[in-house]
Amino acid sequence: MKIQAILLKSLTGHQGAIYALEPGPEPGMVFSGGADCVITAWDLFTRKNIPFLAHLPNPVYSLCFIREQNLLLAGTSIGNIHIIDLEKKQEIKVLKNHLSQVFSIRYSAKHNSFYTLGADGRFAVCDLATRSARKIQRLSNSKLRQLDLNVQQTELAIATGDGDIILLDAITLAQTNRFKAHTLSVNAVRYHPQGKLILTGGKDAHLNGWALEDSASPRFSIPAHNFSIYSIQFSPDHKLYATSSRDKTIKIWDASTNEFLLRINKEIHEGHVNSVNALYWSDDPACLVSAGDDRSLMVWEIRS
Repeated sequence: MKIQAILLKSLTGHQGAIYALEPGPEPGMVFSGGADCVITAWDLFTRKNIPFLAHLPNPVYSLCFIREQNLLLAGTSIGNIHIIDLEKKQEIKVLKNHLSQVFSIRYSAKHNSFYTLGADGRFAVCDLATRSARKIQRLSNSKLRQLDLNVQQTELAIATGDGDIILLDAITLAQTNRFKAHTLSVNAVRYHPQGKLILTGGKDAHLNGWALEDSASPRFSIPAHNFSIYSIQFSPDHKLYATSSRDKTIKIWDASTNEFLLRINKEIHEGHVNSVNALYWSDDPACLVSAGDDRSLMVWEIRS
């Protein structure tokens, strides 16, 4: 498969590094948050800023949109989770479930819950109805970096700073497996939508695949980047996925073969000049959005 990446627009406005991207309530809408303590909204059709702005007291490390109640959750550097009512355009609650950076927030409609991870090694489960924690548990003495839910929403995968992946039953929250995935920190974890496979990206710059049918046996290990991998995102049709890294690049991969297809960088594509921290792959409009330490969002057309 031969593909091209075309830069459609570089969006600027943040005054600090961008750490989080999250789709919004309308087609083509994406939120961004980062070190400048600001959450901004963007229209991917017009590729312009949307009149939405939230100023928080601390840098934003994670975002999660909950469509059922039109809420936006923002995890910050001091461990707080701010709950913003998008219809009222106001903050309605602050949860203090962590002691330091909230690196990841995921929502499950099936369980009416959202899950958060912190640099304090804590994992929290919050009930959406009460908007409060029903369980907070320390899972590691190191940072918990990222979590993902499988397609059936029956299992959670958690990436840890000591190189492990922890699997939890989404109903009982019991640990079903824990295995060493990388020699250093695991920064990114993603369930493959086409089968029982987990992809992980690490500080060791490797992209690894794990077959879950056989107690998480290694499927492949690829030295994918030059420095830490921070994000793994699948295309809406599940034919491709993208990885981003501290090495300032984005790479595109064939999802069925895990074959490397394209490297997006500054020299050839006018890409990022610093670490690429977050990715979001939009269906409507069809584009890949990247963001990083250079304070910009870049909108890409990935053409095959």
